[in-house]
Amino acid sequence: MKVAKNYIKNSINVGDFNKEGKWAQNLDTSKSSSSSKHMEETDSSEAIENKVDSVQDLRSFLQYIRSKKELLTINKKVKKKFELAAIVSKFDKKEAVLFTNVDESKFNVVCNILGTRQRFLYAVESSNKQAKISNFANIGQEFFPKKISANAPFYNNDTKNLYDLPIVTHFEKDSGPFITSSTVYVKDQESGSQNSSIHRMLLLNNSQMVIRMVEGRHLHKCFTFAKEHKEDLKICIVIGLHPAVNIAAAYQAAYGIDELSIANYLLNGNLQLTNNNYSNLQIPKNSEIVIEGRILYDEVAEERMVEMLRTYDFIRMQPVFEVGKIWYRDNPIYYDILPGYTEHRLLMGLPIEAKIFSVVKNTVPTTKMVHLSDGGSNWLSAVIQIKKRLEGEPKNAILAAFAGHPSLKSAIVVDDDINPLDPVEVDYAISTRTQADKDFIIIPNTKGSSLDPSSDQKNLLTTKLGIDATISLLKDRERFEVAKIPGADSIDVRKYL
Repeated sequence: MKVAKNYIKNSINVGDFNKEGKWAQNLDTSKSSSSSKHMEETDSSEAIENKVDSVQDLRSFLQYIRSKKELLTINKKVKKKFELAAIVSKFDKKEAVLFTNVDESKFNVVCNILGTRQRFLYAVESSNKQAKISNFANIGQEFFPKKISANAPFYNNDTKNLYDLPIVTHFEKDSGPFITSSTVYVKDQESGSQNSSIHRMLLLNNSQMVIRMVEGRHLHKCFTFAKEHKEDLKICIVIGLHPAVNIAAAYQAAYGIDELSIANYLLNGNLQLTNNNYSNLQIPKNSEIVIEGRILYDEVAEERMVEMLRTYDFIRMQPVFEVGKIWYRDNPIYYDILPGYTEHRLLMGLPIEAKIFSVVKNTVPTTKMVHLSDGGSNWLSAVIQIKKRLEGEPKNAILAAFAGHPSLKSAIVVDDDINPLDPVEVDYAISTRTQADKDFIIIPNTKGSSLDPSSDQKNLLTTKLGIDATISLLKDRERFEVAKIPGADSIDVRKYL
């Protein structure tokens, strides 16, 4: 087995939603050495129409969030190494940011487009008012995309040099620059079905990257099959999509379900595809950047990255991807996700919320909400709200949640009078409605997340905690009633000042 060399030089200075575009083709994003404003929100003088266009792509979504005043533009030159990431970190849980002048690149870079739960919702509701992420598990063949076109705007330009892309170095101990938003398309060799999933890729040199794959997931299954047959695996890597397509790709659908069918559901049947001749795959027509190439079956390299917990993962040997050709649109927009920050956590965590919700609701039909908490990096800790009917239901919900999301480390079940989104209310429920010897479930030596530094990361073993923080039906509920002051909710204190 060959081990690839890294030629990057370190010296370069650089739940369920129940409430609440066309990018201007003549938008001037030419590079400039200076800017009159370091950060400026583009005003209405720019040719941005505040309406949702029938074309559903990254540009239409940026136009949509701009109309909501949630997109800022930075025209001052920024460096790819550390500086861009440092700026984006200051907008965590705030506006999306578009960089029009990235050092050593002619590409625009956009970040933080899914950096809030509200914009996550925009990605769905801007296209399909009725779409609910909790429906993902029920989507079937009827949602497979049918709009196929021979023409795609990304075929306007091409290169074979990865250095042409504005690949960002984010953290001081990163192995190098990482593509963090790549959606990978592959065909299952045994079933013939197509799969899409999100992967990070470490830049090695101008033609190779290391691709991180999670063992047991769909892409890894396809790669393993190819490796056993001593064959390289052809894939398409796409950067810069309507975020609904990214959301669908982040959902861990069952084997045989094409995530593009989920994306088409979210886009209300308006997802337009094109056939990629190199890979014989269908990919979104209006993709910003498409990278064709092969995962080499006999070559690996070291990589180390920052994970969702914003901690460094251990060094792994992962397969090497070799570029065939890179295609990109005119005036291209590169999408970068800052690892370990809110956008990364929401993109990976919210589709899993939907998955857990579906599994738990099948076990406890009165389940009302599942929330992966910020404190658990939207991955390790869940709060489950149910309308309790029987003793024992909370424990069934806990076990179902662990089965639905094996990486889950703790699950807390609360009554429907407790807001799962409010950590103070959840803590109140634990403090006043539990007895540790009866309501705490400890499950040792179970499969857990490889990301948790406190676990046995080598063997993927952890100890899980379940807490039944619901009121016992064997007790008088009045004892748990929270006192209320009549009229307090409607009173206006300004009338008294």
